[in-house]
Amino acid sequence: MEDEWCCADWMSQMPSRIWDIPLWNLALPGSHDSMTYCLDQESAVVNSSPRVLRMLDTLFPCLVRPCIMKWATTQEGTITEQLDLGIRFLDLRIAHKIKDSDQVFFFAHAIYSLLTVKEALKEVVCWLDRHSKEVVILALSAFDDMNLDQHRELIHFLLSTFTYRICPRNNFYNILCWTCSFQVTSSLQECWKHKYQVILSYDDESACAYNELWPPCPYWWANTSDPKQVISFLEERKNEGRPGQFFAAGLNLTEDGRYILCHPCQSLQSMTWSASALLLNWVKLQRPGSEKTSLNIICADFVGGLSSEFTQLVIDLNLRQYPDP
Repeated sequence: MEDEWCCADWMSQMPSRIWDIPLWNLALPGSHDSMTYCLDQESAVVNSSPRVLRMLDTLFPCLVRPCIMKWATTQEGTITEQLDLGIRFLDLRIAHKIKDSDQVFFFAHAIYSLLTVKEALKEVVCWLDRHSKEVVILALSAFDDMNLDQHRELIHFLLSTFTYRICPRNNFYNILCWTCSFQVTSSLQECWKHKYQVILSYDDESACAYNELWPPCPYWWANTSDPKQVISFLEERKNEGRPGQFFAAGLNLTEDGRYILCHPCQSLQSMTWSASALLLNWVKLQRPGSEKTSLNIICADFVGGLSSEFTQLVIDLNLRQYPDP
């Protein structure tokens, strides 16, 4: 890479040969559980958590919540810092607190976030204003303790917040004529042409009524604390074949109760860092594209701390896959 390369604007700095490639055929760096950098240690355990965890939190909150913070925090950088690093896929797990106003939503991973959804997404808008040729995928999921009216409230907020920046899901379709057929795709070129900067993936059936919302983004999750098993799982999924459009491969490690009890001095961060060399070496071998074993979004925990190389490695896969003619 040249010295002047800036990960905050890497899409706009891509060579022209990449501008017309569909975004789902590019390698995009993503963060897993993107908003866990602002978890609230004073909050109660999320209602969808295992019953035994909720019971322990009621009895021993001073012991349980610090432990949850060690293992539920997957990111250190703020949402702006992640975007500046080059992250272009944000994994947003949404939740509503039962006793709160119906119009207030938080992020959650075992416990709730300090920042509300509205505060965080307005921060994204401010960042997009400063980086007009960057495109970000926001994948909203989980939706703990949300009813249909609350989904409508959240969706209307998304539409009013991102407005013209939203890339609609059916804007890109096959157009047939008598003499030829061609496909218009969600490429950088097309997004720049229409001033699109946001792709909203919404993992709930209530999204079907909205042309602005894309379907859930499949996320390949190994659910293991062993990095070798993570890689083995991802290789198996690759051999089964990639989905047709956006999908994410998760490099994130996952602990369980037994692992936590057996490793009282560890945290998710230390577990991730100890595996970083192995995981990053695997990233270097990947290829984006439309082939069966190609990857698209690659997600990781601690995207700044895993290694300053992570986002750069993922971005560079595009230049290797689509070299100068």
